[in-house]
Amino acid sequence: MAIVLTLIVSSVILFSIYFLATKFSEWFLWTSKRNKMIESFPGRPAHLIWGNLKEFPGINDEGLKFQREQTGLFPKVSRGWLGPFLPMLFVYHPETTKIVLKSSEPKSRNAYRLIEPWIGTGLLVANGGKWKRNRRLLTPAFHFDVLKSYQLIMNKTSDILLTKLEKYAETGEIFEVFSNISMFTLDTMLQSAFAYEIDCQTTGEHDPYVVAVHELVELVTERFLKPWLHNDLIYLLTPDGRKFKKHCDFVHKVAEDIISKRRKAIKKEAKGYSQKKSLDFLDILLSARDENNQGLTDLEIRNEADTFLFEGHDTTASALSWALYSLAEHPEIQKKLQAEVDEVLQGRDTDEILWDDLPKLQYTTMCLKEAMRLHTPVPFIQRELTEPMELDGHEAPAGTQISIMLYNCHHNPLVWPNSMDYIPERFSPENVEKRDAYAFVPFSAGPRNCIGQQFALHEMKTVLAKIFRRYSLKLDPTHKVEKYETLVMRSQTGIKMKAFRR
Repeated sequence: MAIVLTLIVSSVILFSIYFLATKFSEWFLWTSKRNKMIESFPGRPAHLIWGNLKEFPGINDEGLKFQREQTGLFPKVSRGWLGPFLPMLFVYHPETTKIVLKSSEPKSRNAYRLIEPWIGTGLLVANGGKWKRNRRLLTPAFHFDVLKSYQLIMNKTSDILLTKLEKYAETGEIFEVFSNISMFTLDTMLQSAFAYEIDCQTTGEHDPYVVAVHELVELVTERFLKPWLHNDLIYLLTPDGRKFKKHCDFVHKVAEDIISKRRKAIKKEAKGYSQKKSLDFLDILLSARDENNQGLTDLEIRNEADTFLFEGHDTTASALSWALYSLAEHPEIQKKLQAEVDEVLQGRDTDEILWDDLPKLQYTTMCLKEAMRLHTPVPFIQRELTEPMELDGHEAPAGTQISIMLYNCHHNPLVWPNSMDYIPERFSPENVEKRDAYAFVPFSAGPRNCIGQQFALHEMKTVLAKIFRRYSLKLDPTHKVEKYETLVMRSQTGIKMKAFRR
């Protein structure tokens, strides 16, 4: 009996060794083949252990300068290593970004799974059939008629911001842009999409939701640059991991509170809701049904609400803040924008921006788009190849992580001469017509473009027109503005300026 048991144990051990050896051999051969294919792409030499991580100066102005130099050296695609085992390809030219963005390749699990505990598998993160289903269910939330119904709210929340600017103009006080604009975009998002008012513009930058989102973005960015913390068990043992979980729990509670209040309102006033002229984003989340008459689960609704709250206020706040910075930095351009707004609103007693005014604000739109090119609110997005893909004459194997560097794309010297200059005329109709559509992709492009981009553009044009109808802005000359490149483009030191009544 003992001999039989010994033989069985020995057989199990030998089989396990053989199995592991076979798997290791397969992994080694696949890795060697993949590495050889990746190394065929142009790029800087990589360290055996650190890869190219130590070359990157950081998520600051020096890091952005490094990225621009990288684009100059390798103008269409390059490779890089995040440590010894994680290669990545970077694309930033219309010819290469187009190939990736027009494909149906999924979001990269290596990167986007780091934010899943926060926003779940909403539209930003979801892949495959789940993404297609949810995109189809949510598309009605961004229909022309729904967006039009938000214009009144956008004027209302803009007026609260203008009241704050009026106080700054009266006292001559220097104000910080990002904090005020973040409150405005959050307020607009909550009231438009969720009919939810918390008076956050008055509460100020210390609003707990804004603080939580700000810190979550920083934590995710720092974690991505530290591959040894990508393991969830290890990360949650660190102080940053515990802080990340605490903030996730809080933002989930905010979303759940909003959803719960809406469900109660619908139940209490069922007839009134059925007769509403238009449904908002949350109404559509709650009422959406697929071809099998299945709606979104409670968790799916929360995931989409968390996603839209983050993407709808934080990225828009970045774009709008940098637009104000660019215009304050260039008074001659600011005056041209003001002249356009004055002409559009000529003869009116109020500065309300009507729905029909938005397409008339052409120069305002040019100024906004050039600011989004120069400062790129979302600096990068990522995909993971499920099958081989040819990029600039080189073949990338399945499984490759690809980072579409939107900031680099918007500063590619082959596409944008003098890319660090603010020139709104780059977006005149005649210049846009000459350029590849994939040269400027602040909202991504292709099948996975941003579903809320028109909402954001309407909001930003509305508030820009209202601000410059009434005020001129000047930067604080004693304050140095420094960029901070996280999931969204921020300013490490804030943006400070003064408002002057026209």
